Amino acid sequence: MADDVLSQSEIDKLLSALSDGTVSAEEVKADEEQKKIKTYDFKRPDKFSKDQIRTLFMLHESFSRLLNTYLSTHLRTLVNVEVASVEQLTYQEFVQSLANPSVISILAVPPLKGNIILEVNTEIAFAFIDRVFGGEGKTGIKPRVLTEIEEVVMKRFIDTAMGHLKEAWSNVVEFRPSLEATESNPQFTQIVPPSDMVVIVTIQMKVGDVEGMMNICIPYLVLEPVMSKLTTTFWVASSVSKDDDPEQVKILQKKIERTEVPFVVQLGSVDITINEFLTLGFGDVLQMDAKVNDNLLCMVGHKPKFYCRPGTSGKKMAVQITKIINEGDEDTDE
Repeated sequence: MADDVLSQSEIDKLLSALSDGTVSAEEVKADEEQKKIKTYDFKRPDKFSKDQIRTLFMLHESFSRLLNTYLSTHLRTLVNVEVASVEQLTYQEFVQSLANPSVISILAVPPLKGNIILEVNTEIAFAFIDRVFGGEGKTGIKPRVLTEIEEVVMKRFIDTAMGHLKEAWSNVVEFRPSLEATESNPQFTQIVPPSDMVVIVTIQMKVGDVEGMMNICIPYLVLEPVMSKLTTTFWVASSVSKDDDPEQVKILQKKIERTEVPFVVQLGSVDITINEFLTLGFGDVLQMDAKVNDNLLCMVGHKPKFYCRPGTSGKKMAVQITKIINEGDEDTDE
């Protein structure tokens, strides 16, 4: 009642009831005191504040974006990865909520103590494996334990996920995640006592037409040394300072400079029939459409970027750039 705003007519009715004796002042006071009582379950103490839960949500939103980019590129299909919820439960409640079998990975995160769990729904796991093997990602496979070959494929997914998780947490703590064990039965993954509080990050995943969940279980024991850093103020300040760090800019520039891209020079093209192609033999000559004085097209990756002239540099074949193709580029320096 203390938080509600009463209208003038409600105030008049209340004063009238008090004056008539219909409602006593003691009843109003007792009712107000009763509403101040807050239920607290000592078996499930709240270890994480709302601000800390919000920070964990933001951290794993970054993780979801990184994982979404990797899966879209690697699987070459429509992928959607986003954080569905972040909540605190007892470890026993988390284990009981998992399906059996599941793809469960137990990770060590030194220098932080203890382990965390990365659990992937079998539907998403089989969709990932099917796409890696060249399928469409549509699985009607009943939940079962992975084979040895399937475990190797999923280990590649877990290794990549650990790298993105490390990057997402880098503003809070620099840990080195490593895979300690894999399990299919949730009952065999006792990393903390059943009554200990854990934070569960539930991530909604969609690979093609297949939807499923991925859960990250982080015990309070693991996060206790960095609890003071799990605030939105600290996380945002760290992100801004890291983005403006000249050392980070230099590291990023070096990585870009070391990136390898294919550089292909097209000498020309010719159209032939299938029958002519089948009858080709050693010593046959094909006349292409390019002339001796024509500029040749240079492809960087799959995009045309330069025109050039063929020649030699010492004893090696070489090309000389004659023109830059700026079409399609944004903010290209001349």
